[in-house]
Amino acid sequence: MSQHRQPLVVTVPTEELREALASTPGAEVIVWDLSGAPPRRDPDIVVVPYMSDPAVLGALDGLRPRLVQSQSIGYERVADALPPGLTFSNAAGVHETSTAELAIGLMIASQRRLPALVAAQLDHRWAHTASRSLADCRVVVVGQGGVGRAIISRLRPFEVDITRVAATHRQDADGVIRSVDELPKLLPDADIVTLAVPLNASTEGMVDRDLLALMKPGALLVNVARGKVVVTADLVEAVRAGHVRAALDVVDPEPLPPEHPLWRLDDVLLTPHVGGHSAAMLPRVVALVRRQIAALSTGHPPHNVVIPARA
Repeated sequence: MSQHRQPLVVTVPTEELREALASTPGAEVIVWDLSGAPPRRDPDIVVVPYMSDPAVLGALDGLRPRLVQSQSIGYERVADALPPGLTFSNAAGVHETSTAELAIGLMIASQRRLPALVAAQLDHRWAHTASRSLADCRVVVVGQGGVGRAIISRLRPFEVDITRVAATHRQDADGVIRSVDELPKLLPDADIVTLAVPLNASTEGMVDRDLLALMKPGALLVNVARGKVVVTADLVEAVRAGHVRAALDVVDPEPLPPEHPLWRLDDVLLTPHVGGHSAAMLPRVVALVRRQIAALSTGHPPHNVVIPARA
């Protein structure tokens, strides 16, 4: 394996990220957020702005970076926007823990009625009342990638009954993983259903009117996957009917328009797609980019490749 020229030219979208990577051996780090002309025509690694529309990748047309590095796990619509011949890596390992933390927080906040209690606090009312719990719940976790596994590991100490669901039925060291096709049999007994799947052709619109109708009355739907996994109009209808509750970090459309009915429903808790955007993000992105620099500098393939270079 031959070593690459030194130093590697690495573009990053923010000054904060440039400063964090400035001392990285073997790299010249410069700021470019993919708007305007590139400061160099010969970048080796291009780090894409966080949560940017894939259309920004058109700025790479005519450039030949060895790696395009995302700061997100998901990469839907990227393949259509990425110029031919470029390799794209996602940020697996960066956001899973923070997203899992938020998923657990959404469950606890919804079960223990924290939004209502905060509203009572603002009104100076001592609103003592019983609530649901997380303990003893039957929780179905749909998606067994990094986020799904992180949610499950954090759920276990809460004394819940966990059912794992993935695309296919299989067994591992921890027991049986049920298939998505089995959801109609699992939903009627589930107190909480958590979505942690990637968005693709098989998951878009997966949670629709029919699946929602199968959920246990009063059950909680938690979505930390992608908004389009759920048919929003069907969810609004199910919540309005008092059939289900929802805790959503992702919605469709996003951002949610001010007039959208989801804002006004009592049994919906909304956060604005902040699952992975915590204090843990920057150091983990920095560590990932440093690993990529080390790999390319020594002639090794990059990590986390999800779209290989194509002609």
